[in-house]
Amino acid sequence: MKVRVPSLLFLLLMAVTRVDAATPKDTLVVAGSLEGIISLDPAESFETVSSGNLVNLYQQLVQSDRQHPDKLDPDAAASWQPGPDAHSLIFTLKPGQKFSSGNPVTADDVIYSFTRVVKLNKSPSFILGELGWTPDNVDGNLKKIADDKVQLSWPADIGSGLVLSILSAPVAGIVDSKLLKEHVDQNDFGNSWLRSRSAGSGAFEVRNYVPHEALIFKRNPNAKPLAKIENVLFKNVGDPSTRRLLVLNGDADVAYDLGADQFSSLQKEKGVHVAQFPAAKVFYLAFNVGDTTQPALANPALWEAARWLVDYQGISTDLLKGQYGIHQTFLPDGLAGAIDDQPYKYDVAKAKAILSKGGIAPGTKIDLIVINQPPYSDIAQALQASFAKADINLVVHPLVESDVLTRMRAHKFQSIFTYWGADYLDPNTNASTFAYNVPNGPKTLAQRIQWVIPEISKQTRAAAAESDPTKRKALYADLQRELQKNSPFVVALQSKLLVAIRDNVKGASQNVAGSQLYLDTVTKE
Repeated sequence: MKVRVPSLLFLLLMAVTRVDAATPKDTLVVAGSLEGIISLDPAESFETVSSGNLVNLYQQLVQSDRQHPDKLDPDAAASWQPGPDAHSLIFTLKPGQKFSSGNPVTADDVIYSFTRVVKLNKSPSFILGELGWTPDNVDGNLKKIADDKVQLSWPADIGSGLVLSILSAPVAGIVDSKLLKEHVDQNDFGNSWLRSRSAGSGAFEVRNYVPHEALIFKRNPNAKPLAKIENVLFKNVGDPSTRRLLVLNGDADVAYDLGADQFSSLQKEKGVHVAQFPAAKVFYLAFNVGDTTQPALANPALWEAARWLVDYQGISTDLLKGQYGIHQTFLPDGLAGAIDDQPYKYDVAKAKAILSKGGIAPGTKIDLIVINQPPYSDIAQALQASFAKADINLVVHPLVESDVLTRMRAHKFQSIFTYWGADYLDPNTNASTFAYNVPNGPKTLAQRIQWVIPEISKQTRAAAAESDPTKRKALYADLQRELQKNSPFVVALQSKLLVAIRDNVKGASQNVAGSQLYLDTVTKE
């Protein structure tokens, strides 16, 4: 088996790089950047390509309905019912499910999966932390009733509806505990091994991964139902123009993350089309208030002035060709409780007055890190130009996505322009990261910019606990307006997911709950 892995990679890469090649009929070839991948482990993965594709590798207990994403459907679970108290649920697993290894999916796997997320305490662990689970208490909140039945309890003051939404997040993917226990290294729950592999019961399994080059999925022979295509090859193509040429010439079937002009030009070409899908992804500028090398970062005058130095209309309409809409709050359209207030516009004079009153000197220099891919690099240049008119010198540092994320998580940056995608379809998914940070708390976005907000954090917990839908929406509206007015976050845009797809590719779909295509229904004619 080990001999065949590189052989398969070699053959697939050769098949799609011949001058006269059409892509293999049994393989979907996807051109995009793989530079953001840090880990393929659902307990750690929190990057666009890797995290977005966990839905193709793993099952959760429940999943968002593909046609109606605000509805939850059974996934690994056949059903669920209330537990012995208001803070517990009992799940019954579907019979006959198997991991790609052939091992059965059992209650032990569910318990192991959730336990390792909490105890490993990697970047996405705060999502399951919303249930009040900690490394010290998680064991006592997970109980095996039978091989096919598991009870989940939670100490957090939240209802079962929010719990179910949280359990649909990629981090809640169920892993093969029997397989992972064979690869544990120094109590790491198999994390070192799983970072470049898979151990799921989803439609596909990882066949091979060569960092910075290629990622190959192979159909999981034990999945129910089986995926319609045998292989998926993700090719690392760093240049957007090259990705456009590959899909245009038929050397790739799908291309992600093209520039706005490139997407527009493809709409005029034969044999390829640009598919648009809804996306719960917002784009924002943030200042690291804990970086003492630049005191202005913690000055609310900078935060307020920045809101008037973003050329929202110019970026959305002229630069990005309307493919990104203006959006100025942390909850994206499509989530319950989202508001669409847009009180800010580009106004240099107002910004300069705010900076002067706040004591921020002309010529203040601020480093800005961004992903070196569209639209981030293009938007960064626009921000650099507009801030310069108010005598704020943004020094742009384009980096590969993995470096941007690593630096942000380590607080090693001054400012950043990046994105946040909803992990599950409840307003708490964004509120709990933009508007929650307490000492010794989870690794939220507010924590990454070192913005300590005990009172706002209390409001966020109160909104999560509120059971009345009308009151809950009102609490989230208040939170959005509070952060919109006075926070180190400047939310500017909401995107659609645009994907270039060859016309012979059928069945490609995606919904607002995800950031990558569902692959199990894809076929090629």
